[in-house]
Amino acid sequence: MHGEGFFYQAFVYLTAAVVSVPVAKRLGLGSVLGYLIAGVAIGPFALGLVGTEGQDVLHFAEFGVVMMLFLIGLELQPAMLWRLRSSILGLGGLQVGVTGAAIAGVGVAAGLDWRSAVAIGLVLALSSTAIVLQTLQEKDLMKTAGGRSAFSVLLFQDLAVIPMLAVLPLLAHGHANAGAAHGGGGHGTTWVEGLPGWAATLVVMAVVVAIVAVGRFLVRPAFRFIARAHVPEIFTAAALLIVIGIALLMTRVGLSPALGSFLAGVVLATSEYRHELEGDIEPFKALLLGLFFISVGASVDFNVVAANPRVVGGVVVGLIVLKFFILVVLGRVFGLSLDQNMLFAFSLAQAGEFAFVLFSFATQQGVLPLDVTMPLVAAVALTMALTPLLMLVNEMLVQPRFGTPERERREPDAIEESSPVIIAGYGRFGSIVGRMLRANGIEATVLDLDSDHVEMLRTLGQKVFYGDASRLDLLRAAGAENARVLVVAVDDPERILAIVEAARKHFPQLQILTRAVGRTHAYELIDAGMEDVYRESFDSSIRVGVDVMRRLGVPAYEAQRRARMFRSHDEQALRELAGMRGDQKAYVHGVRQQTQELERILRSDALDFHPEQDAAWDDESLRREFGATGEG
Repeated sequence: MHGEGFFYQAFVYLTAAVVSVPVAKRLGLGSVLGYLIAGVAIGPFALGLVGTEGQDVLHFAEFGVVMMLFLIGLELQPAMLWRLRSSILGLGGLQVGVTGAAIAGVGVAAGLDWRSAVAIGLVLALSSTAIVLQTLQEKDLMKTAGGRSAFSVLLFQDLAVIPMLAVLPLLAHGHANAGAAHGGGGHGTTWVEGLPGWAATLVVMAVVVAIVAVGRFLVRPAFRFIARAHVPEIFTAAALLIVIGIALLMTRVGLSPALGSFLAGVVLATSEYRHELEGDIEPFKALLLGLFFISVGASVDFNVVAANPRVVGGVVVGLIVLKFFILVVLGRVFGLSLDQNMLFAFSLAQAGEFAFVLFSFATQQGVLPLDVTMPLVAAVALTMALTPLLMLVNEMLVQPRFGTPERERREPDAIEESSPVIIAGYGRFGSIVGRMLRANGIEATVLDLDSDHVEMLRTLGQKVFYGDASRLDLLRAAGAENARVLVVAVDDPERILAIVEAARKHFPQLQILTRAVGRTHAYELIDAGMEDVYRESFDSSIRVGVDVMRRLGVPAYEAQRRARMFRSHDEQALRELAGMRGDQKAYVHGVRQQTQELERILRSDALDFHPEQDAAWDDESLRREFGATGEG
C-alpha cells in the first residue's frame, strides 16, 4: 500500500467518492458509473493511490451487497415472492442454463477443452447483482415489469452460485493452484465439508428453517425489548447484528451470505419494525456499495488488458452481445413488452461480481489455468463498468424509440377523440384525479411511462399512450391541441417542469394544473409561471389538522373556517416567498414574518369565536340535535 495504513486508504476512497459521484450525477451518468470511474482513477493502473490491497477491500465491500438484498427482502411480502416464483425458477433457470451452454459452445469452438468451456460458461452466465439493482433503484425502475424480471433472474443466479461451487471441482483436469486464489480460500472451512450429500442438504435446510423460525418468533420480541430502552444506537447495533450474524451463518454452511440476508429480510417484511430496520441499515448499505463499486473500478487490470487486447476486447464485446440476444429472446418468450424487454436485456448483459470468487476458486481447484482466468477477470470487470453506460444507451436512445405512442387497436368514439382533459402520470396522485373525473362522466386521456399501467387502462377503455409526456409528439397524439385542461401528475420534479414548459410553449390554450413534489418544487413551478400548483400532501395534511381540532372539541364549522384561513394565508405566503429565495437572509426573515402573521391572525380569530353563537353553523351539532329528538 502506498500510504500509512487504514486512515490513508479510507481518506483516498472517500475523497474519490465525494469528488466523482456528484460530477457524474450532474452529467447524468448516475452514481454507479461515478464510483467505477473513481476506482479506475485511484487504482494501481492510473494514479496508483491504492495498490493490490484493493482486492481485500473488494471482499470487505461485498458486504454492501448483503445489506442491499436484506433491504430488498424487507420490501417483499412472502406472498409477492410466491407470485414471482415462475420468473425466478423459469426465467432465471433458463437464463443461466441457456447462457452457460451458449458460452460453453463458443469456448469449445475457440479450441478450449470442454471442461474449461463449461466452467467459463457457468461463471459468465451470472450478472452483477450489485450494479444492476443499484442502477434500477436509482432510476426507480424496480417496480416495472423489466425491473421485476431482472430481479427474479438475479435472485436465481445467487441461488445458482451454490451448486456451481459444488460442480466446479468435478471439472478439474489439472493440478490445483493453491496460491492463486484470494476469494476461494474460504470455501474449505464450512460445516458441510466432508459430509455426504444427503447430510449436507439436511444441514442447509435446518439452517434455513432456523433463520425463518428465529426471525418470526424471536427477533420481534427482542426488538420490542430493545425499543423500550429508547437508545437508537442499540437498535442500529441489533439490526447490524442480525445481518452480520446471518451472513456468517450462511457462509458456514456454504451458502451465499446475500441469499441468507434476503431470506431474513423477507421474514421480517411483515414486522412492525420494518421501517426502523430500513432506516438503520440504509446508510451502511449505501456506503459499502459505493466502496464496492470503487473497488471494482480499481481492480480492472489494465496491464492484462494491454497484454491481451484482442482476447479481452473480444470477450467483453462477445459476452455483452451474446447475453443481450439470449435475454431478448427469453424476455419475449415470457411476454415482456418491447420496451420492458429492452430494459431487461440491457440491465443483465454483463458478468457479475461472483465471477471474481468463482474464477479464483476454479484456478485453485485446477479447473482453469491462471493465464486463462486473468484476462477473463479483467473482461468481467470491464463489462461491469460498462453496465451504467449500457443503461444510459437504453434510456436515451432505445426507450425514446420504443416508447413512442402505440397505435390503438380499435377506433375510439367521438368523446375519446376529443377528451377535454389530459392527465400526465397515473400513479397514486394522477389515478385519484382520473377516477374522480371518470366517475363524473368526464373523459380523460392518460399519458404514462409505466407500460403495465398503459395496458391496464386500455383494457378499461381509456385513451392511453406510453411514453414521456414532455415530448411534443406524445402531447399532440393525446389531443393537446384541442384539449382544455392538462393535469401534470407525474412524480419526477424535473419531468414535471419539462412537461409544463413544453405545454406552455406549444399549447398556450391549455389550462395547466400541476402537482408539486414539496414546497421547494412548488417555488420552481411558480417561477416557471404556473398559477395552479398543488402540493401533493398539502390538502391531506390540512384535513388531518381539521380532524385533530375536532377531536379537541372545536366545532366542525369553526375547524373548517380556520383551515380555510390557514390555506389562504399559506398559498399567499408561498407565492410571496418564491420571489425571495435568491436572498437567503430575506427569505429567512420572510418565513418568520409570515409565520408570526399567520399565528396572530388565527389567535385573533379564536378570541372572537363565540361557541354559543356559532353552534348554529355547526352541521354536525345540528345532526346530533335532530337525531336525538327524532326530528328530521
